[in-house]
Amino acid sequence: MSDPQKSPENGVSADDVKKIARLSRLDVADDRLQPIAEDLNGILAWIEQLNEVDVEGVEPMTSAVDMDAPLRKDEITDGGVRDKVLANAPKSEDGFFVVPRSVE
Repeated sequence: MSDPQKSPENGVSADDVKKIARLSRLDVADDRLQPIAEDLNGILAWIEQLNEVDVEGVEPMTSAVDMDAPLRKDEITDGGVRDKVLANAPKSEDGFFVVPRSVE
């Protein structure tokens, strides 16, 4: 019988899940480590199946629906509304927001 704590070849083990949980500051019960490892290995196997798909000649796309997005001219501006924006600030000085010091 194989050791359930031992990492499968190129897979995620219960020990890996425990380490990831600790680094993520997550509290995972010991009896949940192996099922989570199995779920992660299933997800990784599915991703490997996707890598086998032949995508030769398939154009990259950003959406499943073909549509043109309206674009504006790519011009650098200051927005022209500095005074309106600063009018909302609790405190401003010389055209800038004044905020409390956070680092001494």
